[in-house]
Amino acid sequence: MVTLGSNEVHYVDVGAGPTLLMLHGNPTSSLVWEQVIDRLAPSFRCIAPDYPGFGRSVAGDGYGFSPQEHAEVVAQLIEHLDLRDVTLVMQDWGGPIGIAAAARDPSRVTGLVIANTWAWPLNGIPKFEVMSRLMGGPLGRFAIKRFNLFVNATLPMGHRLRKLTAAEMDQYRSAFPTPEARLPTAVFARALTTHREFLADCEASIARFSDLAALIVWADRDIAFGPKQLEHWQYLLPNSTTVPIPGAGHFLQSDAPDAVAEAIYGWAGIRPTEQAGPGEAR
Repeated sequence: MVTLGSNEVHYVDVGAGPTLLMLHGNPTSSLVWEQVIDRLAPSFRCIAPDYPGFGRSVAGDGYGFSPQEHAEVVAQLIEHLDLRDVTLVMQDWGGPIGIAAAARDPSRVTGLVIANTWAWPLNGIPKFEVMSRLMGGPLGRFAIKRFNLFVNATLPMGHRLRKLTAAEMDQYRSAFPTPEARLPTAVFARALTTHREFLADCEASIARFSDLAALIVWADRDIAFGPKQLEHWQYLLPNSTTVPIPGAGHFLQSDAPDAVAEAIYGWAGIRPTEQAGPGEAR
């Protein structure tokens, strides 16, 4: 745990080797990367933070849970740990948050791994407009606060190859134990279309990384992102390599950890080793 501004930020830091900074989405935390980290830590340094209000991180007074604030926290963590030669590994909201954070000092980033995410405005796309207005509006906020809807509905729907265990679901639910604690998941939902300017800035910032080697690992049974988003990443990152993850759902790093880890090993040109390097959750 580290204090960044007024926030107490929990992060996993395990393994030794090239640095992977793994960024989660909604309504998850570093936990969603756990099984991939288990497979990669023998050969990589894996760092996975929880945004304030998610996982084990605690938001300070006045924190609004916006993607801009989360990007600032990630940028602060990069600076605090003095991370260099970083490969950003981004899924769901991790995409725009990671791009925005890295744009503060692009020289620290040497590679990108894109995993069913985006980093541009979604306005005008019917399914995202409906999701933003419904889940981020009064009715959605009520359902999220009363029934922890984002955890109880989207996590099972986002796994197609395996079913989350009761223990795993309990871990995700435990991060949002009260109606007030569940607000951050609703803020993310509304931000899909209300934060157009932030997302447009993210898309413009991708140009700073377009010459980097990039890996796109893409689940083909995602409830959110599909072929059009994949094609846009391929256009924005001309040096990218795409590895499809057949049958996997939105949370592909949890749904198909073997396939995701194997894709990263292959792209990085590193052979798996047996012993993990030093590290711990912090």
